[in-house]
Amino acid sequence: MTVPTVAPSRARRRAAVPWVALAVLVLALTAVLLPGVLAPQDPLAENIAQRLAPPSAGHPFGTDELGRDLLSRVVHGARASLSTALGALAFAAGLGVLIGLSAGYLGGAVDRVLMAVIDVLLALPSLLISLLIVSGLGTGQLNLAVAVGIASVPALARVTRAEVLRVSSQTFVEAAAGYGLSRRRILLRHVLPHARGPIVALGALELATMILSVSALSFLGYGAQPPDPEWGNLIAAGRTYFVTSWWLTALPGAVLAAVVLALHRLGRSLGAREGGPA
Repeated sequence: MTVPTVAPSRARRRAAVPWVALAVLVLALTAVLLPGVLAPQDPLAENIAQRLAPPSAGHPFGTDELGRDLLSRVVHGARASLSTALGALAFAAGLGVLIGLSAGYLGGAVDRVLMAVIDVLLALPSLLISLLIVSGLGTGQLNLAVAVGIASVPALARVTRAEVLRVSSQTFVEAAAGYGLSRRRILLRHVLPHARGPIVALGALELATMILSVSALSFLGYGAQPPDPEWGNLIAAGRTYFVTSWWLTALPGAVLAAVVLALHRLGRSLGAREGGPA
């Protein structure tokens, strides 16, 4: 009986996917930190004489209804979109990990109460939770980051709790408790370092979802306000001209999709390596 093998060309393609995803993420990070390297033109400079110009050598992404270079606006818009999503991830990770650690290690009534709240939040769509929260807080990138972050807390808390329960049953944790170490020291020095792999993998997947949520809410007008560029409001502004100027929505949408897919692929790779979500 022969064991089926993956064709060499297919295996090479599959091996190359994480590197392509990493290259996309490096470009996205460059757009956040050094936008002038990728798009030296002013994203706010108007030129009515060149309004709605299609993609060309001078304007690879074309121009918008005010003649602004769309590539520059997409590149500079990465800072608003990605920084808001990263802020949401930091908020969600801090709160979610804290809840998961407390529930998993303390157990008992603390675990039951915390997980009951988490289960209620998990039953609701995350985008709906974000929309309800940001509607109450108001527009702005900070409020948007908090709203999107709160919606991602339940998933991170659940995975953290599961990993804490798994690691806490290990012999070295029981030995540390037998030596009289404090709960705080055991959690931070012994439990959390051995539970971080799946949490990091889920964080990458959640970041992809957060970027989509940030862009969706910005599309609805809750994020960065015009004329400041942001991927969601760029797509929203271009929908009026979609029939005649497809690039106004298609190209920012393609960049958004590329970054989200790259993060998703990275998260799956980390999950497969660490035994987390894949």
